[in-house]
Amino acid sequence: MPLVLLLVLLPIVFIALMPLLLIQRYRVGSSRRLARPWMATLNLISMIVSGIFFLVGSAITNIWVPYAFIYASEGFAIGCVIGLIALALTRWEPTPRSLHFTPNRWLVLFVTLVVSMRVLFGLYRAAMAAEAGVTGHQLIGAFGLAESLGAGGIVIGYYVAFTAGVKWRVRRWQRRTLRPL
Repeated sequence: MPLVLLLVLLPIVFIALMPLLLIQRYRVGSSRRLARPWMATLNLISMIVSGIFFLVGSAITNIWVPYAFIYASEGFAIGCVIGLIALALTRWEPTPRSLHFTPNRWLVLFVTLVVSMRVLFGLYRAAMAAEAGVTGHQLIGAFGLAESLGAGGIVIGYYVAFTAGVKWRVRRWQRRTLRPL
């Protein structure tokens, strides 16, 4: 019985903590960071792999959900453009021993809100469709899975472009000529 109660309460606790998780995600995403070369490489590799799996998964999903791949790839492209804009708006602080960067707070907030609003809107649409008595395949279409893939593509494209730019900037900083003081 306690295990069943835990399984029932766990999603409720997760939903109740969601605002706190989003605030924490924004705080971490907009904080000043040390640009470490190994971390930039690891982030870039993981984001490229994530982007590949995302696009392949959306192509497979396109079999059952119309326009899933198109929305996902358009979202990915839009995210890449936003990531390049974010890279241009990032504050860089080079010193002789380290390179720090602070991402633009407004773009971090925008990307965080895109995901949260899309999830909330999808849940709203699914609740309205369930209330109307829609079931099965129509319920999946009413949830807006293709649009959710587009929102996910924005986030993944943003981070692919941003991490590629951070990696490029770190490499450029490492190759600088050091001048004696």
